[in-house]
Amino acid sequence: MAEFKIAVAEGDGIGPEIVKEGIKVLDEIADRFNHKFDYTNVYIGGCAIDKFKDPLPQDSIDKVLASDALFFGSVGGPKWENLPHEKKPEAGLLRIRKALGAFANLRPVKVFSELIDSSTMKPEVISGIDIMVVRELTGGIYFGKPRGVFNLPNGEKKGVNTMEYSTHEIKRIVKLAFDIAIKRNKKVTSVDKANILDVSQLWRDIVEDTAKDYPEVEYNHLYVDNAAMQLVRNPKQFDVIVAGNIFGDILSDEASMLTGSIGMLPSASIGGKVGMFEPIHGSAPDIAGQGIANPLAQIESAAMMLKYGLNLNEEAATVEKAIEKVLKDGYRTPDIMSKGKKQVCTREMGDLVAKAVNEV
Repeated sequence: MAEFKIAVAEGDGIGPEIVKEGIKVLDEIADRFNHKFDYTNVYIGGCAIDKFKDPLPQDSIDKVLASDALFFGSVGGPKWENLPHEKKPEAGLLRIRKALGAFANLRPVKVFSELIDSSTMKPEVISGIDIMVVRELTGGIYFGKPRGVFNLPNGEKKGVNTMEYSTHEIKRIVKLAFDIAIKRNKKVTSVDKANILDVSQLWRDIVEDTAKDYPEVEYNHLYVDNAAMQLVRNPKQFDVIVAGNIFGDILSDEASMLTGSIGMLPSASIGGKVGMFEPIHGSAPDIAGQGIANPLAQIESAAMMLKYGLNLNEEAATVEKAIEKVLKDGYRTPDIMSKGKKQVCTREMGDLVAKAVNEV
């Protein structure tokens, strides 16, 4: 029997609801493959503010670092919007990423054939899409200094955020993207704004240098505005997309809508001692507690945790097959509901996937 320690941060909004369904599926995996998952609850985000007046208490950091992986829900909501920036729930999210040293965020964008009709895009445009967005996670404009709002002598205020990257920060994320591409379709698209930003020119130079070590991988550069357009114009041209923090954040959210719902996309934040696995959607406080949230992104994040965090590839594939079976059987949450399908609530969707773990 293999034992693993998993830190669980339910977070805010729909977080507790969907994390519960992810744990349900993980428990079925543990039973089927004779593993033991020891869960430790930690507080990050708004729930941590309410309990400890801190979006990321040191106790949470310590418990996560003592674990094999962090299974994360979501943070934020209007309740905490008026707090100072450094006290908001999202500050806890940024800090835990930094504390883990998880410099790479992997965001797969895959269109399930059963959900083609759920997308606003034409079926012929999105059919067969399988993209991996590799986003740099611990640098760039979200962390650069100086930052803040400053008073000017003339009585005005000035807001400042600094986009900065060093050579090693760019090199490691670009190398990871090329390593992933080798195991896929051997194509990397690097996204920048090198025609305007000095930091992007450095990024592009390092991509060029790194590519010399991967002669079998085709690569190209796109300015971020063109990349955003190409994602909806011809998404099947992409295999691996690598981008800095802010560009990767925006593009991966855009790409999520190719799948029909942002509620379908997981992510893995890796590169440090402990990986962090979470859906890319927000806390959706407007639907919290109604039982209509889609838990599939959270469950897919569990699959990514099994694969990238615990090195359990067969177990990860089993979760993915279970999700495909449930969708093929016609079950849908409201966000992906279409004519002729069977609508289910959050809990029912989790039950169905957990049951399918033992049927695929």
